[in-house]
Amino acid sequence: MSAVRGERGAAMADFAMVSVLVVVLFLAVFQLGLALHTRNTLISCASEGARLGARADAVPGQGVSRTQALITASLSAQFARNVTSREAVVGGVRVVEVRVVAPLPVIGLLGPDGRLDLVGRAFLESQ
Repeated sequence: MSAVRGERGAAMADFAMVSVLVVVLFLAVFQLGLALHTRNTLISCASEGARLGARADAVPGQGVSRTQALITASLSAQFARNVTSREAVVGGVRVVEVRVVAPLPVIGLLGPDGRLDLVGRAFLESQ
C-alpha cells in the first residue's frame, strides 16, 4: 500500500510534461507547413505573372500587377509589396522573370521582411 501512495499524482506530472512536448511538436510542424504553403503559393503566383508578361501582346509590367493581385487574393497584401519583373536570357533563351521578395512567416503570417526571394520565369512568345 505504501508503494502506491508514493506514486500518487505521478500521472498528472507525466501528463503535464508530455502534453507540453506534444504541443511544441505540433506547433513546429504547423509552422513548417505554413512556411512551405506560403513559399509554394508565392512561386505559383510569380510563375503565373511571368506567363502573362511573356505573352506576345503583353509587356512584362503586366506580370507584376497580375502577380500582386494573385498574392493579395491568396495570402495578404503584405506579401505583394516587393514584386518586380525584367527580361533576361537563361540558357540562350529570352525569358520574363517575375521576382517576389516577401516576409517569411515565423509566427502565423507575421515575420521579418525580405526573407523569401522567389523567381517565376516564362519563355517570351515574341522570340
